[in-house]
Amino acid sequence: MKCNMTERDFYQISLKLILKNNQEEILILKALDDGVFAGHYDLPGGRIDYNEFDTDFLSILKRELLEEIGNVEVVIDDKPVALGRAELLKVGPNGKRIRILYVIFEGDYQGGEIVISNEHKDYKWVNLKKIKLEDYFVSGILEGIKMYLK
Repeated sequence: MKCNMTERDFYQISLKLILKNNQEEILILKALDDGVFAGHYDLPGGRIDYNEFDTDFLSILKRELLEEIGNVEVVIDDKPVALGRAELLKVGPNGKRIRILYVIFEGDYQGGEIVISNEHKDYKWVNLKKIKLEDYFVSGILEGIKMYLK
């Protein structure tokens, strides 16, 4: 039997958080007008840095949360709850468009002031069961949110 060799795909990994408050709402971040999610919302979190290969996932996610929403208190479940995929318009070093795999965790907001970074322009708390998801999310974030709600 002959093996058909195909080119392997490469993904950057982004750890995201569905951060819930005690009113059944999650925190979403308004994307910049010139960003990948322009006109839509993102979840807090971000990509694994090159030097973080040996760092545990929750520590990476907590670093990203500190960068994006400030020093808030959260309790994060250590098991992912959803996945999503996205392809950016940007081209990577291999000459191909950058693809991202979102690994989405769930956590509970415990307190602290939310202070967003310059990576987003606003935030809000929403109840996912009371909004039309496509009005808020696109791409891999939408895919992940839908998986989470199943």
